Parts: sequence; C-alpha cells; structure tokens
Amino acid sequence: MGHRPRTWSLSLLLAVALTACSRESAPDVLTSTTLLADIARNIAGDRLTVDSLLPAGADPHSYQPVAQDATRIADSKVLIIHGAHYEDFLDSLLESVGSPENVIDVSTGLRLLSDEQGTDPHVWLDPNNVIVYVDHIREGLARFDPDGAEVYQANAGAYIDELTELDAWIDEQVAQIAPQRRVLVTNHEAFGYFAERYGFTVVGAVIPSFSAESAPSAQQMADLIEQIRLYEAPAIFLDASDNPDLARQIAAETGVKVVGDLHLESLTEGSPAATYIDMMRDNVAKIVLALQ
Repeated sequence: MGHRPRTWSLSLLLAVALTACSRESAPDVLTSTTLLADIARNIAGDRLTVDSLLPAGADPHSYQPVAQDATRIADSKVLIIHGAHYEDFLDSLLESVGSPENVIDVSTGLRLLSDEQGTDPHVWLDPNNVIVYVDHIREGLARFDPDGAEVYQANAGAYIDELTELDAWIDEQVAQIAPQRRVLVTNHEAFGYFAERYGFTVVGAVIPSFSAESAPSAQQMADLIEQIRLYEAPAIFLDASDNPDLARQIAAETGVKVVGDLHLESLTEGSPAATYIDMMRDNVAKIVLALQ
C-alpha cells in the first residue's frame, strides 16, 4: 500500500516559503547597531551585504530583543559588535543560538574609560577610536572572505581618510568655543571619550550612569545643580531618545537650555544622522551653537 501524499495547509506553506526567503536574503554581515552597519558598509562596499540588528532610533541600553533577532543572528555569517559591555541585550540571544563563527569585537585593544559605575562603552564619539574599529572590521572581513582582502583594504583606507578629516573639522569647530565654556552636562555619562579628545570638561550627568536606564537620587540631582552653577554650564545635552523630564526640571532650577536632539546611540533614517559622519557633524554643530 503506497503512502498518501502529505497535505500542507496554506499557512504552513507560506511560513516555509517566508523562512526560506529570509534565509536566502540574510545579510552576509550583521551588526549590533546602525552605527556599526554604516561603518561596515564603508569597508565592505558592494562585495558583502550588511544589515543592523537594531533599527534606526533604537537605544541599545533599553532594547528588548524579539524572536526574529535570534533567527537573524543564526543566519548571519559575520557578527560585528561594539563590545565593552555595551550590548547586554545580546547575551540572552547568543546563549540561545550560539555565536556565529565570525565575530568581530571592534573595541578590542582600545583603552576604555571606567569608574565606579563601570566601563564607558561610548568610544565611537572619538573618531580616532572609529579608525580602530575600521582596522578590526577590515581584518575580520578579510579573514571571512580572503578574496576580497584588497577591496576591503582600499575601502578602509578611503574611509580612514574621511574620519581623519572629520577629526580635524571637529577641532576647528571646537576652537570657536571659549575655553571656559567648553563644559558638558549630559543626560547620562556618554561624552567621556569626546571630552577627552577635544578638551571639554564633563560637569556631570542627569543620570550618573553609562546607561540612560538608571535613575538619580535627590542628592545626585542637587549635586548636579550645584555643579552647573559652579561651572556656569550653558546647556544640558540629551540624545533624541532620552526622556527629557529630569533635564527640564534641572533647567528650570538653573536657567540653562536643554538641547534634546543629539544622536549618540543610533543613526536616523535620512537626515540629520544618516551616517556616522553625518551624526558627528550634526552633534558637534549643535554643541558649538549652544556653548558659544
């Protein structure tokens, strides 16, 4: 007696087709964030497809993984991460699906700032650190795809030239700010590397943590108000994804302005922060305008 042919429901056939399509269209390179995706595309060029796990505008500090994230990681051939304890949301995903064979941790070898709060992961706010990112990505892609090594080398060299120009441009812009006004108050502690490179003093943060998910005590709020008055800080700077309520309370107490449209953790779809270089230029222009 022959076997009866298996019947498939329309929904099951559709699910199988979508899964197959997803796997066929899976990117060669998956990055944790939009910032890394842009940097990686500059090096990969047309040779590899690159996509970001997080969408534009998502804050890695507060991101909650969804089921399809695990599938995307499992399907990727190369995974690029910031490292430096930045992507805590990845821990559970990698435990469930395992790490891809090719993982590039771009912060490897960088000198990381730290204090009692932990390690500051925001190293990309100094373009010179991004040059180190580029070297790691170039090397990692060449290991994965040796035939493309010359392409990655050439693309990396051209992008490093752009980053060097960006660094010089930021120096020129910061020079317009009087030294005594080069003070930064932020929502959370994100500007350590930027401040160190370009000669700013970080007066304090509304949330004294490297993550915007923490909460300040009443005493910490009072201390920050005192520091703002002591340094005569002109503004409080926030990422566009930050809740502005506490900053506005402090601004009402001190008379400073709140600049709430920086982009520090993620790129945007289109202007003003469609690329890493666009993001940095837009942030610096707003900082300079507020502090002049």
